[in-house]
Amino acid sequence: AMRNRSEVDATLQTAKLNAAELLPVVHCLSFGPQAGAGECCLLQLEPGLCAELEAGRSLVIRGEKDEHAVLCSKDKTYDMKIADTSNMLLFVPGCKTPEQLNADQASCNIIHSQIAGFSNHYWELRRCRPKLKKLRKLLMEDPYEGPDSQKDQTFSKYTTEDLLSLIQASEEEILHQLQVLSACKIEGYWRILEFDYEMKLLNHVTQLVDSESWSLSKVPLRSCLEELGSLEPTEMIEHILLSYGRKYVDDGEVYFEMHEDKTCRAIAQMLLQNAVKFNLSEFQEVWQQSVPEGMTTRLDQLKGLALMDKSSRPETISLLKVEDLPENNQERFNSLFSIREKWTEVDITPYIQDLCAEKQTVGALLTKYARSSMQNGVRVYNSRRPIS
Repeated sequence: AMRNRSEVDATLQTAKLNAAELLPVVHCLSFGPQAGAGECCLLQLEPGLCAELEAGRSLVIRGEKDEHAVLCSKDKTYDMKIADTSNMLLFVPGCKTPEQLNADQASCNIIHSQIAGFSNHYWELRRCRPKLKKLRKLLMEDPYEGPDSQKDQTFSKYTTEDLLSLIQASEEEILHQLQVLSACKIEGYWRILEFDYEMKLLNHVTQLVDSESWSLSKVPLRSCLEELGSLEPTEMIEHILLSYGRKYVDDGEVYFEMHEDKTCRAIAQMLLQNAVKFNLSEFQEVWQQSVPEGMTTRLDQLKGLALMDKSSRPETISLLKVEDLPENNQERFNSLFSIREKWTEVDITPYIQDLCAEKQTVGALLTKYARSSMQNGVRVYNSRRPIS
């Protein structure tokens, strides 16, 4: 039955509430015919995400059956977690807030509202690192080995749409990662170049630069395509220049300034792939001789690619790529501590830097996942748990 004003006042008195301290308007609630739990889901959004929806953009939930769901905006990824509430949350359509009622003095003093649904939990979003490891894994199933490869009839095909539905990350994060991986679109499908093929292309370009005596900061696109077009598809020549250089226009002509660090790093990887361990000083000598004339090799170009062992005699260097390590924090540390029992902060940083959440430091990660001690006056980190 609908309550009238005198019944409302009687209830307030029983509850020992002073009507003078309350707004005169009263909501009388009743359950609507379809009011059930589980009909609706509640999602708690930060203001920025709310603005996205209000502006007409959409949010997407991504994840396959065996994955934990994430929610993505155009450029950010959020973990979704159910949060329980101790108070029942009621959905009342057209419900007016105290501010609205205060502004609207003319409103009658009893409003009969129907509850359309209720819930005792909601989805909480927490900004997380995009889960991009799978992107490389999918594209590495069939790296592109060049136009003459026989394998290419049946390769795994992934369009941008496919990757958006398979990878748990926002569109911008996925596109950025494709750039980091130097992936390219071939006939509408994303491909990663097979490393030896990539090196073959880079070698063509650097040899041409050398034979023409061009400056590494001014490599002309048109001449490269004319000279190398008979050896490789022109879009591959252009792709390698985009991957290893910065494009600019001067006097109507397109030029590339070659990236020294990226080029030196790729050549180091090529050398290190052929040996389990390398004598460090011999490696440095061979490496400097292998890079294009005018480029200077430095060991800090190899962060997250190679690991130096300064304690062995002679000192050695070996390949250890950060992208080959697990994505999960604990598994990453387990993996690193099984490779080397004790790490200095300088050595381990390139291998855990990418795990840092927003505003998190490498130091905080080490405190959580490692135990520190002093060894010959140097702080070193080892595992908190025995590594099997």
